[in-house]
Parts: sequence; structure tokens; C-alpha cells
Amino acid sequence: MKTQRRLILSLAMAGLLPLSAHAQNIVLKAHDTHPAGYPTVVAVESMGKKLEAATNGRIKVQMFPGAVLGEEKEAVEQTQLGAIQIARISLGVIGPIVPEVNVFNMPFVFRDVAHMRKVIDGEVGADLLNKVTNSSSRLVALGWMDGGSRSLYTKKPVRSPADLKGQKIRMMGNPLFVDTMNAMGGNGISMAYGEVFTSLQTGVIDGAENNPPSYFTANHYTTPAKYYAQTNHLIIPEIFVMSKVTWDKLNPADQALVKKLAREAQLEQRALWDKSVEDYSAKLKAAGVEFINVDQKPFFDATAPVRAKYGAQLGDLMKRIEAVK
Repeated sequence: MKTQRRLILSLAMAGLLPLSAHAQNIVLKAHDTHPAGYPTVVAVESMGKKLEAATNGRIKVQMFPGAVLGEEKEAVEQTQLGAIQIARISLGVIGPIVPEVNVFNMPFVFRDVAHMRKVIDGEVGADLLNKVTNSSSRLVALGWMDGGSRSLYTKKPVRSPADLKGQKIRMMGNPLFVDTMNAMGGNGISMAYGEVFTSLQTGVIDGAENNPPSYFTANHYTTPAKYYAQTNHLIIPEIFVMSKVTWDKLNPADQALVKKLAREAQLEQRALWDKSVEDYSAKLKAAGVEFINVDQKPFFDATAPVRAKYGAQLGDLMKRIEAVK
């Protein structure tokens, strides 16, 4: 009997049996680049508590927020290898492997946040999660999380595309996003997020774009960029994944439990996110930031060539998204 137990333990440790086939406790390391207390972090921590309770402590989640395990690219590589078990990541790193997810990166592909949520909660969202899981990414897509609706914050007020002429605006490092800003009338500048604060202070750039929580928590509102034009040009959901190395070691019952709790985490993060946007918007206004309601149609029309260029291979998906009411 002892020999049999030793054999089972040896096989399990070698990855040849499901992790939960033996009594050894499992600690899942979870990564996020956002700081402690951020909605995505809190939602995964809550998922971990539920997972621990449901398995009588057999499976636990240990959260590492604030990029302490590395920036996103490094974290994804570690997740693919199984050194990190759960990670919340942006779609940028998935796009080269699963091109279909790039549809969510296009400007004004969603009418508003409510439309985006109906899409990710429905067939399109489920299909894209399955494509990631079934791809060569070595990641299992657990669910979606809100990444916010991105708008412009600038040193001069922006009310129309014409107001962006000559303004250097930081964009995420993706040609699609740079082209989006250029089409909107500005001069898109690809720049690392950590460089934005100093670049706004020194005049290297005239503005940037992000959601209210990020605008506040990064202290960008303390720079001369005090005007927040609500263009909502990008509404990009984020994805959270599990390492396929880890997933394949879980038995079917544990896999089903993780999927169920991941869905709950998705909805919990959503509620936390809405409260966060409300709270941080109020803080920004109290700090002297002027929120500007703009007519989005001129910006939508101006970015039509971007959707045509980058959406050429995604026409069917874009039609499916547009059809969601």
C-alpha cells in the first residue's frame, strides 16, 4: 500500500497524474500588473477564497499584484511555462497568436460599455475564449474583465478632431492604436506606460488616453493634462487565463469548479469596476479636471479607415458584434 501511494505521489509530481488525484495542497500563483485593491486583483482574490472554501483548503490562490512577478510580457511567458498559474492580461499579447481577438482592439467597435458587455457575455465572447484555449498559446481562457472605456486627457481642451491637430498623444504600443490617434486628428506616439508621467510634465507629449481609474492612480491628473474629453474611442475588455500546464493537471471536477468561479469573478470585477469609475471620476473632478462631453460621431467617422484596414480579415466578427443589441 505504501509503495502504491509513493508511486501515485511520484507520478503526480512528475505531471503524469492530475494534481487533485492526491492529498497534496495546490497553491496557484496569480499575477496582475495592477496594484493591490484594483478591481481585477480583488476579483481574483475573491475567486481564490471561494476555491479554497469549496475544496476544503486543498486549492489556494496566492495573488501577486503590482507586476512583482514581472511586466506583462514576462508574466505571460511564465504562465505559458506553468511558473505562474493564473494571469490577467491585455489582448495585445494574445493577438499575434489568436488574430480574432484583435477585433476588440479596434476603435468604436462597441457602441458603448453596455454593448461590449453583451458581446463578451454572449456567443462572440465565448467563441473567442474557446479560440484562445484551443490555440497554440498554452493558455486556458477563463473569462473576460472590464478594461475600461478610454478617452483623451490633454493640456488643451478637445471637443472635435480639429482640436487634436498638432497634439502629440501617447498611445499603447500597437500600430493599430497609433493609426487610430492619427486618424482622429492627433499625432500618435507609441510610448511605454511608465514614461507617460514625466513626458506630460516635460512637454514631450501633449496628452494621453486611458480610463478614469488609470488616469488617477498613475497620477497623470497632476500634470498639466487637466482636460478629459470623453471620446470613448477604445473599449477594450481584458482576459484572464490559466496556464495550460496547470489546467491539464486538474481533474474534470476541479476544472469545472475553476470555470464556474471564474465566471463569478468576471461579474464581481464588473461591479467593482463600475464603482471604481464612479469614485475616481469624482476624485478627478474634485482635483480640478474638466470632463468634456464630446460628439463622438466625428471621431467615429474619422476612424473608419482604421476599421477598414485592420478589420479586413475580421468582417464576419465585426458584423456579429454590430448585430448584438
